[in-house]
Amino acid sequence: MRARTRSWGVGLAALVAAAAATGAAANDSSAELATGGLVLTKNPAIEMRSEDLFISTKAVRVHYVFANASAKDVTILVAFPMPDVTIEGPDDNIVVPTESPTNLLGFVTTVDGQPVQAQVEQKALKNGVDITAYLKGLGVPLAPHLQSTDDVLDKLPKAAQDALVSRNLAIPDDYDAGHGMEHHLTATWTLKTTYYWRQTFPAGRTIDVQHDYTPSVGGTAGTQWGDPTFGGTALYTQGRQRYCIDDDFLAAATRAKASVTATSTNGYMTEQRIDYVLTTGANWKAPIGDFHMTIDKGSTANLVSFCGNGVAKISPTQFEVHYTNFTPTKDVAILLLVPVSQQ
Repeated sequence: MRARTRSWGVGLAALVAAAAATGAAANDSSAELATGGLVLTKNPAIEMRSEDLFISTKAVRVHYVFANASAKDVTILVAFPMPDVTIEGPDDNIVVPTESPTNLLGFVTTVDGQPVQAQVEQKALKNGVDITAYLKGLGVPLAPHLQSTDDVLDKLPKAAQDALVSRNLAIPDDYDAGHGMEHHLTATWTLKTTYYWRQTFPAGRTIDVQHDYTPSVGGTAGTQWGDPTFGGTALYTQGRQRYCIDDDFLAAATRAKASVTATSTNGYMTEQRIDYVLTTGANWKAPIGDFHMTIDKGSTANLVSFCGNGVAKISPTQFEVHYTNFTPTKDVAILLLVPVSQQ
């Protein structure tokens, strides 16, 4: 079975744009996708009155209240950009929560309680060049991260395979799985996917919009947090800043690592990471009137760290922040440390 590393960034169709992010990857780690919320083409009449955001390793739920402050109905494009999928080689290892070639995150949206029938736009690119038509002409699916796409590449005539390799759209992956040498190809291009629809905002009133999806959760098979030799390294400094890791978290990580190794022969701590693009919420007519974010760490044994002012613990596993007239200037990065006990 071939492992894969995927590099991810937040992608958009030509009509909208968002920030980009990548996750680190290695043989013992997996890269997370930086995902976010809805993106609207700018209109001076539309305000985001409130946003209620819930993030866990199992689900992301966002409830918006939008208002049209003008005297006329306004119809604009609303989009949800899936993360870009960029495949560079057969040894990449990333997290994709679904096997769907189009709906990578199981994205669902309702407006005023009614399901939205969104359209989807997908493009395949290599070094910025659109290769969608070329791949479709060969009968090749556009999702480079799926094994089913590589299976199609393997069945193409040799001339077509050679052309893909010469254009750096596929690379050979030859190995012996115990039955002699096998020849395979691995897709190497970028997939851009955007869900979108046109939404009417009635004059002088609000509408409720909710979307739900499964996040991409990156992680590692172990962690250096809680290890005294980790301090002072570049990754340590970057991590403390990215996740706002304080001394209390470091002390708790040290205690947790000691506890799990003392009670289990093969016990260890793993990392889980979630990225959420929040800064697109600064695109509205006015600041977000009421912003509420809840982060659930999943288990009382897990440790969590993320950046936020006025963070309050509201349950054994949940933490919240609550702001008014909020203009986000930084995206959300969440680090979880999860104990694993093996006897």
